[in-house]
Amino acid sequence: MINRVLLTIVLAFAAVFSSFAQNGPRGQLMAGAAKVDITPELKDLPATSQGILDHCYARVIVFGNGNTKAAFVTFDAGSANAQVAQYIDEHAAKELGIPVGNIIYNGTHTHSGASVRGDELTNRVYGAVKQAVKNMVPAKVGYGNGVSYLNVKRDLFDAERGSWWEGPDYDGKSDKTVAVIYFESLDGKPIATYFNYAMHAVITGNTDKVSGDFPGAAEAYIESKYGDDFVASFASGAAGDQNPLYFQQTFDLRDIRIADYAARGEDISNKMPPGGQGLDRTKREVQRLLAEQERMIQSYGQILGEEVKYVIMMMRRFETNVTINCGRKTVNCPGRRQINGGGRAGYAGQYVDADDMQIGLSLIMLDDIPVTAVSAEVYNPIAVRLKNESPYARTMMTTVTYGFGARGFSYIPDDESYGAEVFEVLSSGFKQGYAETAIVNGLLDLIHEATH
Repeated sequence: MINRVLLTIVLAFAAVFSSFAQNGPRGQLMAGAAKVDITPELKDLPATSQGILDHCYARVIVFGNGNTKAAFVTFDAGSANAQVAQYIDEHAAKELGIPVGNIIYNGTHTHSGASVRGDELTNRVYGAVKQAVKNMVPAKVGYGNGVSYLNVKRDLFDAERGSWWEGPDYDGKSDKTVAVIYFESLDGKPIATYFNYAMHAVITGNTDKVSGDFPGAAEAYIESKYGDDFVASFASGAAGDQNPLYFQQTFDLRDIRIADYAARGEDISNKMPPGGQGLDRTKREVQRLLAEQERMIQSYGQILGEEVKYVIMMMRRFETNVTINCGRKTVNCPGRRQINGGGRAGYAGQYVDADDMQIGLSLIMLDDIPVTAVSAEVYNPIAVRLKNESPYARTMMTTVTYGFGARGFSYIPDDESYGAEVFEVLSSGFKQGYAETAIVNGLLDLIHEATH
């Protein structure tokens, strides 16, 4: 504890907002779930869209113990919607007995998501929250870990190319854990699962179609087993540096797009190819690759879903009387601004000091299961460090969450990865040596407060 306090002082981390519900009494678990379609109509899609591949949903799991309530709200979207989260925070506290600070909002981080907008989105999602509360019944909760070899570190120094690029680093650090929380009624009726895995949902980005990508496919696959009322919510783990292992279609399509632009005299070889343009979809090879991507998300969803189902099947320990303690905290870290941007990889970044960056941290402590949350795209070793240092074996980290006002959403590399000349590191607004420890210590502090 002394070392952590000293390090916090030296690194000048400052908590600018903190709220915490003190360790509460144990009580009978109640749980309910609901989901709602948030897919826009075809007429509301942009002109560059190729239509709807599969629908996007908001999924809600609410649980309580007679003393307080908490919830997970998951969007099939790039990130959690701040406007919706702020509305639900306020109204759920007044109308549904879910205190402000007791909800973790996360996106599945699909790069192909789309939703209705404004009040319509707010009304649909809050309606799902109310329905989940209405559906609450006496329940029990289980937890388990599985393993899936679908992800791979995507920061690769290629000796043949002589530079960094976004390629599969088979020897890179990559946590394969699938963490699963599962709720069922006391008579054994499945209610919901909240499952966590660290992999970017980027498979269908080139299709320019609305899609929940592999998380949506996994959610739907799991739900098909347990019935129409069952809700399966995907929580994006620390996937800032984690890609799907089988990603060749995307690389091939990027090369085709780069060649098409080069033929017109524009070099985008070290840039993110623009979406919705630059691909001649009449070409047979382009059609083949796009069709493979559409099939690939079903393959990923089924394989990941099978592991979640297996973990649930193997659960033997369930809790019916639980404690629920929740906390939020915002931490500051020194910021930086890149002054030689424009490329995606393979060059040294140059920076000047910038305003402090903020990170929103959250915790829902469901009995001895700490579900932690970070409002950023976090590198995988940071979550592994948290789990190694946490006093609880069941600790998990959800990312791309609502940060309750935190400024500067960004990639957060672990300290060791700052030498990599890749877009996540180059574009990060955080100075090296601060954010990793701020996240880990901040979440450990929330866990300590929840249990003391």
